[in-house]
Amino acid sequence: MPTPPPSIRVATADDIPGLRAVMARAIAELQADFLTPAQVKASHSVMGLDTRLIEDGTYFVADIDGHIAGCGGWSWRATLYGGDHSTALRNDAVLDPARDAAKVRAMYTHPDFKRRGVGAAVLNACLDAAFKAGFGRVELMATLAGEPLYRQFGFVEVEHVQSAPVDGVSVPLIRMQRSLDDRR
Repeated sequence: MPTPPPSIRVATADDIPGLRAVMARAIAELQADFLTPAQVKASHSVMGLDTRLIEDGTYFVADIDGHIAGCGGWSWRATLYGGDHSTALRNDAVLDPARDAAKVRAMYTHPDFKRRGVGAAVLNACLDAAFKAGFGRVELMATLAGEPLYRQFGFVEVEHVQSAPVDGVSVPLIRMQRSLDDRR
């Protein structure tokens, strides 16, 4: 029997333990085909949940049969990526929708639900919400594992970067952008 499509809802503080568990598994398992074991380990320090997104009401959960199948959000703040533990990356400045790109943030799919439309459902929710908030563009920092999904959604590469080193190891990332003109 096919898996039902995910239902999308706004995340709450009660979701935080489950979200962190999904993220840990997604980083450990879904990045392994793209990164060295040392880079996967470093990714746990570079990536993760920014609870500011939950506080702002801009973080979504994809549920399938009562399980968190994935998550992701968008932001009207300047922080591009990183979790609560990545304080050096945090910039809470409010973006101007007429000038700035909204940020798509912290997209994860539980490994047990990969290739079932979870990432697409969450990303569509993010793009729709950013557009409704008045933004004409979005940008994100993609992992190598996430890049194919973002390209399918019309994101284009802006630059390849390396994260700040964690125990001497950097993680390759790709800054990507797209217009929201198709949402009109």
